[in-house]
Amino acid sequence: MNEAQWLPFMYLIILGLAVMIYAILDGYDLGVGILLPMGKQSELERDTMIASIGPFWDANETWLVLAVGVLLIAFPTAHSIIFKALYLPVALMLAGLILRGVAFDFRAKVLNTHKSTWDWLFKIGSIIASMSQGYMLGMYVMGFEQTVEALIFALLSAAGVAAAYAFIGGAWLVMKTEGSLQQQSAQWTRYSGWLAAGGIGLVSIVHPMINSRIFDKWFSLPEIFLLIPIPLVCYGLFFAADRYLTKMSELQGRICWLPFACACSIFFLCFQALAYSFFPYIVPDQLTIWEAASATESLKFLAYGIVFVVPTILIYTVFSYRVFWGKATQLQYY
Repeated sequence: MNEAQWLPFMYLIILGLAVMIYAILDGYDLGVGILLPMGKQSELERDTMIASIGPFWDANETWLVLAVGVLLIAFPTAHSIIFKALYLPVALMLAGLILRGVAFDFRAKVLNTHKSTWDWLFKIGSIIASMSQGYMLGMYVMGFEQTVEALIFALLSAAGVAAAYAFIGGAWLVMKTEGSLQQQSAQWTRYSGWLAAGGIGLVSIVHPMINSRIFDKWFSLPEIFLLIPIPLVCYGLFFAADRYLTKMSELQGRICWLPFACACSIFFLCFQALAYSFFPYIVPDQLTIWEAASATESLKFLAYGIVFVVPTILIYTVFSYRVFWGKATQLQYY
């Protein structure tokens, strides 16, 4: 395999890694925002929930910046096609992320009488960002078709991704909180998990039906024996998390990390299934990674920066989670 073949593949792996880590890390903090309970009696719960993501949420979005940057520099043609097709949902996503950032800071600095307003805006921004990402995923799966069927599927995907983020966000709260909030989080995680499981089932059925190439990749022999266990394992993980959350009060919160580990594993398996379905296309059924890649000389030059940037992001991500590991405590500003 020569440089023109393996360099685009290397950048595809980095792009996929960035997208997958972003979906898991920013997914849970978006999910926490979606789950925020509103009402005066819930103010302390909201404070604890936001404190649980306080040290992490801003850094989590670094992976989104890395993914967009790699797509732009390594696959500029694909970047142009994808962002042209998804211009409006991308704009909405950015608006939601900006709204979240502003609300996060202002809620801690305004008078208590205005705090709930910024909590509402944080919640709304989380919902907008989550559903925008789900809509973009749906349109990507449908090959950016401008049809009624594609629109309906994208809207269902938007709801499904928001439910998946609420599922992993609730699992994060089960791991990071205690007492009544942990018990409430267990209920949120169960309910959103049912919706997320339904969304995964819908994609698993519709995706092969609308694309004969993907149908052949999944249901030909001997590949079917290696691939069919993926959705089965996913539903096994949903069941394991649900059973633990049902019995959690009896177990007194032991291994409270289990639902979050199950959620992360489900995200990982779903991402691998989608990656396998689309490979080697980076724009579904339009452009392969080799057709969309920058010149080999450009990819070689950019590799010097990638070799430094990616390990740096990984190291400070691991370090931040190591430092702030344990149960959430009150978020304070000085």
